[in-house]
Amino acid sequence: MKITIRLIVSLLFVVALVAVIFSFYQVRAEKIRLTSEMERRAIILAESLQEAVMPLVQNNSLSRLTRLVERFGNREKLKGIAVLDIQGNIMASTPDLEPYIQQPLPQAVSSITEKRSVDGFIDIKGKKTYIYTTPLSAEDKLIGSLALFYDASYIDVRLAGIWKHNLLRFITLSILIVVITLLIVRWSITGPIAHFAEWMRELRMGKSKISRPVTTIRGDVLAPLISEVTQLAKSLAVARMRAEEEARLRVQAESLWTANRLKEHMRVELKGKKLFLISNREPYMHTKDGRNIKCITPAGGLVTALDPVMRICDGVWIAHGSGEADREFTDANDRLRVPPEEPAYTLKRVWLTKEEEDGYYYGFSNEGLWPLCHITHTRPIFRLEDWIRYQQVNEKFADALLREIADEESPLILIQDYHLALLPLLVKEKRPDARVALFWHIPWPNPEAYGICPWHQEILIGMLGSDIIGFHIQFHCNNFLDTVDRFLESKIDWEQFSVNRGGNTTLVKPFPISVSFDSDLDRVTAIQGKALLRENILKEIDVYAKYLGVGVDRIDYTKGIPERFRAIERFLEKYPEFVGEFTFIELGAPSRTHIKRYRDLMTEVEEMVDKINWRFQTKGWKPIVFLKAHHSHEEINRFYKVADICMVTSLHDGMNLVAKEFVVSRDDKNGVLILSQFAGASRELKDAIIVNPYAVEEMADAIRLSLTMEPDVRSERMKRMRNVVKEHNIYRWAGNLITTLARLRLPDVSNEKFE
Repeated sequence: MKITIRLIVSLLFVVALVAVIFSFYQVRAEKIRLTSEMERRAIILAESLQEAVMPLVQNNSLSRLTRLVERFGNREKLKGIAVLDIQGNIMASTPDLEPYIQQPLPQAVSSITEKRSVDGFIDIKGKKTYIYTTPLSAEDKLIGSLALFYDASYIDVRLAGIWKHNLLRFITLSILIVVITLLIVRWSITGPIAHFAEWMRELRMGKSKISRPVTTIRGDVLAPLISEVTQLAKSLAVARMRAEEEARLRVQAESLWTANRLKEHMRVELKGKKLFLISNREPYMHTKDGRNIKCITPAGGLVTALDPVMRICDGVWIAHGSGEADREFTDANDRLRVPPEEPAYTLKRVWLTKEEEDGYYYGFSNEGLWPLCHITHTRPIFRLEDWIRYQQVNEKFADALLREIADEESPLILIQDYHLALLPLLVKEKRPDARVALFWHIPWPNPEAYGICPWHQEILIGMLGSDIIGFHIQFHCNNFLDTVDRFLESKIDWEQFSVNRGGNTTLVKPFPISVSFDSDLDRVTAIQGKALLRENILKEIDVYAKYLGVGVDRIDYTKGIPERFRAIERFLEKYPEFVGEFTFIELGAPSRTHIKRYRDLMTEVEEMVDKINWRFQTKGWKPIVFLKAHHSHEEINRFYKVADICMVTSLHDGMNLVAKEFVVSRDDKNGVLILSQFAGASRELKDAIIVNPYAVEEMADAIRLSLTMEPDVRSERMKRMRNVVKEHNIYRWAGNLITTLARLRLPDVSNEKFE
């Protein structure tokens, strides 16, 4: 209430000050205007009377002069006329006026003395009177003066009216200000604050839901507060739900990994140490969108999996700063805190030249190692200049990492993927006390296929600088050990799955990566029912369909997108009753477009979509909708929720987290997952419909089976898959990997300060 009173008083003071200043200037201008108008009329009348008065004054014809004066003395606002001699005494005047005129008249004396017209205000009969005097001359000789008297009282009346009118205006405006201020304060400030207070009280007591205030709070003034408080409330509610889940698990003696459990586990295992994570791809990228700059999350499973882990441990993530606006958001040490909306860990960006990026990333990594490891009938390309750039960039990442860990004792380092295969050895040579893990996110080929690489020994030696090498599945571990056994002098321990070389032991273990399982949070933040969400999506894609399928991929030749589309075409051929009823939505993120094979794939995919749509589409329906863009996790999740089927048809894949993301999103325990047997996820999600992506007929039949599956069967299969992902989630992956890394016993190293 005090704030409201202070606000109203302040507004009224300002309005009053403005009103007084405005009125003062208005009165002043009006007074000048009216006086000027009266002076103009006096001058005109005086000039017209001078010719008639001067002969009478010269001849001293007082009677005629008196009649003339009386005849002109009864005009509007003209109180009278007086003719005065050279001394300023009256010769003739309006009868009612003469007793009140001072003799000699000072204004007449001044006019004769100064030989000019003189005007001013005097008081006659208690009224303000304007007097105008002008000298009379004949043959350049002054013979007297003429005085005109006007009633000027109306000027004061007019000025008083202005003050009164402005006072009434001020009073009216003040009342409106008070009323409007009270309404606005109640509508936009006190009301929402009271609403917030009540909502937070209910939330504290466990009687409210998080989603309610977001749509009911009014007032843009409180928008930042609303956003922050809502986020805080969400965090508190999620923390409460997780605590309740933890309590339930303790009662049931279960061992489900959660964010809280991982956080507590890492606190015990790391003993205050930071986790240093290194990858090529950064978790947050700043890009330019016209004149605006936006922060996006790059597509890919690595970021999806590791960002939740880094939020928990408040570590340092070192990555290539590839966004065109990335430099604008880093400090002098190339660091920034992320995520932008709720900073939880440090991102350090490494800058690469265009030549380095072309050779290291597009060249050796993605034209060489990527097709080599995926065995998808795309010939690997190895160029000496690319290999040189690859080594240089690995050294650049090593330098950045070594600077970050300079003051750390026995740092824990987690290196990600095939872009940085040489980094473990580069770090170990400088910091043998460091515990280093390398996680390989893509498959590992058999020795015969791997041997194609001209620098196969150098890559293996670099990788074996790690204390731990992790793959998604045991099959890839076996391939790696076979490869090391084939190409390097080393001792393989097949019981412990380790490699001993040069006194250094490297464990090779499977760590199936996953995603976070926050289905409770998903229910809390949902603001649309499934039916409404489905309706909105159909409007967005401008299609009506009874059944929806979804695919989420980077446009990459390993993902089996053309094979998937051929299966959809064959499905519509074999089962024409689904023509006009089934639409497949492909969310495709363009990837590595600098490489010709990827550009050719994009062209192939677009042509296939056009061909199939042209063949089958009808008015208001088409079989495939291709949405080519980088989509946020929130956007993708909307499509997951309404899809009847999700197709993951990788020709060869380490894990493929799209399959697990789809399962997590289906808190309604509905939907069917069609999953390639060549994706690592197929080892865990056995209730998916497992297919050979090269078998078009098999996949076409799998689509029909998915769409016609009994609801209870569909629900039971999804329920079992959700339980698998819930138990084997990203927190379990991180807990197992980091625990293994932290508990390693390294050979004794010198206590000297490492360079």
